[in-house]
Amino acid sequence: MNTQWQMMCGMALLFTLGGCASQKTPATADVAVSREAVAAATSAGAADLAPAEMQSARDKLMRANQALAAKDYKTAQDLATQASADAQLAQSKANSAKATTAADELQQNIRLLREELARANATTQQ
Repeated sequence: MNTQWQMMCGMALLFTLGGCASQKTPATADVAVSREAVAAATSAGAADLAPAEMQSARDKLMRANQALAAKDYKTAQDLATQASADAQLAQSKANSAKATTAADELQQNIRLLREELARANATTQQ
């Protein structure tokens, strides 16, 4: 009976340790993914074009790293997921702002070309 009890305790310990290890891997991967998302958003100019979202992403990434260091893997994973979402939103806003600026510039250039064409046509008709 004592051997069975030891065997059951040993199995429970193995499952517990296995569960901890399996929680650490996804949390670590999620933090790495969110770190890359923040870096990509920064490269896209989101710090200037979507500062609130970038600050939120950076704060959550920092808190995820702290949770990971404290071995609070569930919190780390949740914060990393939120940081990734914030960074992706910031990157999307930055890309949208850039596209809007490019479209506005294109519209301005088209307007100037039409004015030049109208002046050229007016001088040839006189």
